[in-house]
Amino acid sequence: MTERTPQPEQKEPRDAAYWARYAETLKVSGVAEGATNINVEGRRAVGPMQGFGKMWQKTYRVRLGGVAASPAEVIKTWKENYKDFWPEGNVFYAPLAGITPGEVALISGSLPGGVKLSTGVMVLYADDESFTLMTPEGHPFSGWITFSSFEENDATIAQAQVLMRANDPLYEVGLRMGGHKMEDEMWQETLRNLAAHFGAREPVETNLVCVDPKLQWRHYRNVWHNAGIRSALHMVTAPLRWRGARKRR
Repeated sequence: MTERTPQPEQKEPRDAAYWARYAETLKVSGVAEGATNINVEGRRAVGPMQGFGKMWQKTYRVRLGGVAASPAEVIKTWKENYKDFWPEGNVFYAPLAGITPGEVALISGSLPGGVKLSTGVMVLYADDESFTLMTPEGHPFSGWITFSSFEENDATIAQAQVLMRANDPLYEVGLRMGGHKMEDEMWQETLRNLAAHFGAREPVETNLVCVDPKLQWRHYRNVWHNAGIRSALHMVTAPLRWRGARKRR
């Protein structure tokens, strides 16, 4: 009988617990009151390579001068109060389990014309000093948003960094017609609110880099999942759904 050579034990990477486990599609665990889950459940999570538009890396950072909080304290506070640091008009419905790997959060944002954008994000990674959110199909952009905190020149820094492409041709046009400016203002205000929470009043530094100016035309069909269009149709057809629900009673 031939003896089998013992196989080395397969060990998970040391940071495996901080990453979301692979899943083909997103699943929302419970829908908070006021949230709309029409563009997240069953969608795939998508990164910059699945997007259509130019690829951008956008970095927003603020120095928490005179603040004694450590990077871990900043991230803990950011996770626990994430929705409170967003500008008015945007609502983040945190997962029941909080910002932990694999959890999915729903988002309600503002679009021109009074349309409420229904979308969401998945927590791709989360540890004591950073966390990363990934967007679903149909979101305004395909990409990752990484929030981190670290020490630099004897001060604690809070940073948000976005690596993204517009998800489809319509979103790309929207970004060029003022969408980029709106997004920059959103993250700048978020960081100002976070800094103010700790008693800091430093300006937010913004660095915008076009990593790839080419459009990925092979992904033009992403427009089928466009959450802006689907959110508008959902709003317009609300009276029909309400009337149908009354008839079924």
